[in-house]
Amino acid sequence: MRNPITATLARLHSLSHPDPVRDWLILVSCSLLALVSLVVWNVWAFDRVANGGVIGTSMKSASPVFDQSTLNAVNAIFTDRAAEEAKYVHGFYQYADPSQ
Repeated sequence: MRNPITATLARLHSLSHPDPVRDWLILVSCSLLALVSLVVWNVWAFDRVANGGVIGTSMKSASPVFDQSTLNAVNAIFTDRAAEEAKYVHGFYQYADPSQ
């Protein structure tokens, strides 16, 4: 017993005559249609975002990710590190070179 899908495909294949020009024309037409649709989508998305719009659903309210005290603590850490680096660069720390 044969598979009905393969039987249907074999029947369709036997009805069609090989025509490479038609096949290439269909392939190029589908490719051009896909390219045009991608260009139209990208132009629409760019225009919408350039004018301040949102693609998809927009958020109603955005809560801050960090509070100011956390940002101040991080700023203090980096300030301390910069001060310590300056001590190394400007010679505040003196080291005896054992090779001398």
